[in-house]
Amino acid sequence: MNLKRSFSATFLTVLLLNIILAGCKKDLPADPESQPTGTPVVSGKIETPIDNAPTTGTRDELTRDSIFLYARQIYLWWDDVPDYGTFKPRNYSSFSNEIYAITRFGTNPATGKPYEFSADVDGSDSNDPKYSYFTDVTDKNPLAYIPGKKSSVDLLGNGFDFGLLVRPYGSSSSYTIYVQAVYPSSPAEKAGFKRGDRFDIINDKKIGTNYSGEYSFFYNALFNSSAVKLQGTTSAGTSFSRSLNRASYKSSPIYKDSVYTSGDKKIGYLAYARFSDYDNSVPEFTRVFNKFAQSGITDLIVDLRYNGGGYVNTAEYLINYIAPSSLNGKVMYTEYYNELMQADKATILKKQPLLDANDKPRYQNGRLVTYADVDYSVAENTNHFAKKGSVNTIKNVVFIVSESTASASELVINSLKPYMNVKIVGSTTYGKPVGFFPVRIDKYDVYFSMFETRNSKNEGGYFAGFVPDTQDPKAITDNPTDNDNPNYDFGDLRERSFLAAYNYLTKGSFTAQAGSASVLAQKMQVLTLGDKDLGDTEFKGMIQEPHRLKLKF
Repeated sequence: MNLKRSFSATFLTVLLLNIILAGCKKDLPADPESQPTGTPVVSGKIETPIDNAPTTGTRDELTRDSIFLYARQIYLWWDDVPDYGTFKPRNYSSFSNEIYAITRFGTNPATGKPYEFSADVDGSDSNDPKYSYFTDVTDKNPLAYIPGKKSSVDLLGNGFDFGLLVRPYGSSSSYTIYVQAVYPSSPAEKAGFKRGDRFDIINDKKIGTNYSGEYSFFYNALFNSSAVKLQGTTSAGTSFSRSLNRASYKSSPIYKDSVYTSGDKKIGYLAYARFSDYDNSVPEFTRVFNKFAQSGITDLIVDLRYNGGGYVNTAEYLINYIAPSSLNGKVMYTEYYNELMQADKATILKKQPLLDANDKPRYQNGRLVTYADVDYSVAENTNHFAKKGSVNTIKNVVFIVSESTASASELVINSLKPYMNVKIVGSTTYGKPVGFFPVRIDKYDVYFSMFETRNSKNEGGYFAGFVPDTQDPKAITDNPTDNDNPNYDFGDLRERSFLAAYNYLTKGSFTAQAGSASVLAQKMQVLTLGDKDLGDTEFKGMIQEPHRLKLKF
């Protein structure tokens, strides 16, 4: 399968098709109607919303119109979005502001706030949707785009940076920047960096006593420069001075894999960075699970603490590697699209050519296939187990998670819960039970929340995230990331969350002693000051690849 896309070629292909479909217009809004605006419901049937939108305007105005009109038909909470005349999409100063405004409609009854409410560290609205966003397809690494943040490795495994995932710990007047992870094959890995390393001198300048005042300096040095010099202390306690040059690299999504023996138990451990595409992830799954099979593992720890999601089909592969063959044919999970899409009333999708895996137009009996030809019914979007690999001996699975664990990662956990003994350690996850596929509008791919996933027991709706089994859901007082202990490498028994998982599998208790260490050992206070935060730079999302959508014929 060829998923290594040329975005410029894709853009030109789709733009040409949009011009053909729209009659020299760049994905214009639907033609105006003489009927009233609103969302009519006739005889209990859902009907396509009708909007009196203009057919002329500037390129930006028409793009704003299109963003709104697509939301009116494909957004998961479409029926809460008002009509064109009420919303007035051309009044918004930017596409980001418009998408943000769209996602303010629809209230989560559990919180009284929009489903896409995303809070800053002080609890206020972050002014960014929690799930929906857009990318400019001419940018580098568009699949890894996060508004206002710098991503390192995209969902094809491509990196173009130093290769460090870092986070400040301490207080604003006394802090240290720790390496949380090092991307495989990156300049940082080649220079010898490891999780647990820490530094307080950047480009010969001492930092660590004035976070707000020093933030711009070290942020630019780490994310906006082509070279940097870092000095500090390794996880082993030795000092270092290393220089890094930004470079392109191809990165494995596996941070670490290993097998531990305790009595008659063989525990597999997998630290997984992101649900990248088939070519990047599946060969690595095969390698790791072949190793697990040869070792005869009985239990498994999957470390998803920095994994914000990615491709749905890659998540299915991981699920099928973990699950026993006895689950073959049983329901794994179901995608629920909105009522309009299920009823074939999302007519605007006729403007979207459905490309194949090589970004070429698809035809059926000489007719161009569009997104309107996809079957969005519940029956056709119910997915079943199909065992991968030969590991059939896993009795218990423990997932290590954090507030950065999202989307496809949460899908894996939720899909296995009805069938296996699944436990969670760490801190409460991000909370993203919804997914999307890209809709091309002019030169942008727009990702609106389009479907919700539920497991075989119809369990879903975890918009507030999964609460770890090591926490009391009614009395969570710890700092949200204090269970992540970056002093130690992945799979080190001195690391708080890994120790909790290991203790459960070997002792039956998350807080049982393991040598001289316990799960109640050192906590570390993560430092977050409003938008001055280095953490959480990974892609968050659950992408359904368009060419994998099931057609109605």
